[in-house]
Amino acid sequence: MIKYNLKCKCGATFESWFLSSYEFDSLNKKKLIKCIYCESSVIKKSVMAPNLSSKSNKISKKMKLERNIKKQLWNFRKYIEKNCKNVGENLTREARSIHYDKKSSQGIYGRATSEEASELLDEGIEVATIPWINKTEN
Repeated sequence: MIKYNLKCKCGATFESWFLSSYEFDSLNKKKLIKCIYCESSVIKKSVMAPNLSSKSNKISKKMKLERNIKKQLWNFRKYIEKNCKNVGENLTREARSIHYDKKSSQGIYGRATSEEASELLDEGIEVATIPWINKTEN
């Protein structure tokens, strides 16, 4: 994972994590990265200073960071499972039903391919891809 400092055309700066530099470039090209302040998709990476620390310090910090990220993802998963309905493989159908039939929903979650998620976004249906940490990984 890599963390980038991002800058929006509105001048706001914020941070975000990506699996790789390629993932950032791919998502940004598809306009899937949005400013957390104004929702603009005109986002650029800003200059980042490297973290130069000793090797053992680096490993320790990396392990702490990984544990922290896993804990946050686990807490996020628990929140979603408690407050949203799992529609499994029917996610795209359910999302379209809610969007086009103007149904109210407490929120749904499930599985969709990246192509299906992209189609939903093209239709103006808000979706997000979230790393789903297994219970055994926490």
